[in-house]
Amino acid sequence: MKRRTTKWASVMLAAALVTVTGCSKNQAAEPGEASGSSTEPVTLSVFSADPNPAWNNMQDEVGKKLTEKTGVTLKMEFPVGSSDQKIPLMVSSGEYPDMILPKGDPGKLVAADALVDLTDLIEQHAPNLKKVYGKYMKRLRWSTEDPSIYILPISPVDQEYFDAGGGFELQHAVVKELGYPKIRTVQDYENAIKTYKEKHPTIDGKPTIGLSLNADDWHIMISVTNPAFLTTGAPDDGEYYIDPKTYEAKFHYFRPEEKEYFRWLNHMNDIGLIDPESFVQKYDQYKAKIASGRVLGLIDQDWDYQEAQNALRKEGKFERTYGHYPVTLNESFKDHSFQDTGYLAGYGIGITKSAKDPVRAIKFLDYLASDEGQVLINWGIEGMHYKVENGKRVIPPDVLDKKVNDANNFNKASGIGSYYISGRYGDGVKDSTGNTYTTTTVEQKIASYSEADKETLKAYGATTWKDLFPKKEEFPVKPWGAAWSIPVEPDSNVNVTYNKAKTIVWKRIPEAILAKPEQFDAIYDGMLQELDKVGVKKMEQEYTELVKERAKLFNE
Repeated sequence: MKRRTTKWASVMLAAALVTVTGCSKNQAAEPGEASGSSTEPVTLSVFSADPNPAWNNMQDEVGKKLTEKTGVTLKMEFPVGSSDQKIPLMVSSGEYPDMILPKGDPGKLVAADALVDLTDLIEQHAPNLKKVYGKYMKRLRWSTEDPSIYILPISPVDQEYFDAGGGFELQHAVVKELGYPKIRTVQDYENAIKTYKEKHPTIDGKPTIGLSLNADDWHIMISVTNPAFLTTGAPDDGEYYIDPKTYEAKFHYFRPEEKEYFRWLNHMNDIGLIDPESFVQKYDQYKAKIASGRVLGLIDQDWDYQEAQNALRKEGKFERTYGHYPVTLNESFKDHSFQDTGYLAGYGIGITKSAKDPVRAIKFLDYLASDEGQVLINWGIEGMHYKVENGKRVIPPDVLDKKVNDANNFNKASGIGSYYISGRYGDGVKDSTGNTYTTTTVEQKIASYSEADKETLKAYGATTWKDLFPKKEEFPVKPWGAAWSIPVEPDSNVNVTYNKAKTIVWKRIPEAILAKPEQFDAIYDGMLQELDKVGVKKMEQEYTELVKERAKLFNE
């Protein structure tokens, strides 16, 4: 997933299917039933399926200012284990928080009639949200059959990407010692890791790890399975490859070129370059290894290992941080990370039927979307986190140093970045003063790079990591956006079959990678046969119709 990326990404995160249905509007909380206009203190409960390690119960600097401005305090709850468990439990009990960020599970809530249709609330109480979404308001509709708005997307509007956060990662120390070799194919990547590891079998007294993969729960998609399509010339459409001409959906593991990517991972394991604990380690263990500085290569998105890289920066181990490279199976393929999807009305926040005051809730979300709110959640507080010089917002050097090199502590203390729970503008979008709403510009991005980053980029003739990747202009805009964000009915054949298929893939792909090379074909081909038996072909046909429906919804 790119930046959602993909981002959240990003991006983003990462469910292969978004389970959903088209239902009748929930009328449990009519707009205007509660006044919503007061700034008297109120606490709104919120569940987020994505954890936020920087969350500080609104006792951070931005959080206190938000409460001062709106009277609202958020009582946040995050999943303890898998977020897949929490939302079904809510549906079963019928008890919900005031607001919910369900990630890939909004369909279960819509099917349970748990979410309020926000259409009238937006029209009557949310001028800033209308302004932010602007020409994309139609994309907020649930479906062509049900035009209700149940979710406010939190993906940034009109985002301009200034940097790459994915691809294949290599430590700066590796490419520097090897004279900055060409890193374009998996063979180039393998050679770099192999050569450096042979020269340096230990780092800081501990065994050097060539490549560590993150396969803990859904992270397996980001680090193990998604790269199979990205390295073979396909964009991020979750678990499907979409034919750009016919919109035909194919479960991407059936693409012959992807089998060859997994064969390469099998080879990497066979020659001892893959961390043998990749498929048993937990997420925290994965991050701890990266933070130790002894993992030479990653295949991941930066948001997935950012905490570990922040720890390296804080310790001054900049040479052990990572650069991003557009690696593909061979040079006949192009990395599609920057193919334009148009605005993605996917993951976001909804107001539930249990909300005590839906008007107050929508007004809080509207404040976050206002110009004042956007500057606050992105830049922080004037005089504390930024200053204005000659009409331009600038981050003082001492603040920038903390933001970049002590990011974990800075984020928790400041609250900057913790309130992206409403409609918001993307990087590059400017307000009426000519300043960008976010702090991310090319100049700020370059200023945030370490000397190790800059040295590596200069050696490769680039100023940002994005410069190394194919540009979005090299690809057409995808009419369906991204297939991973398409709603699917919870009890549909597509969803039921996918859950069976996911179980097979998450079991067999690790087996194929860890097998002896002579056993690889039998295991991989056996996986495809198992997938056929659970009805994947019918699932593909039905998903094709959903893709066509999405293209119609987005482009009518």
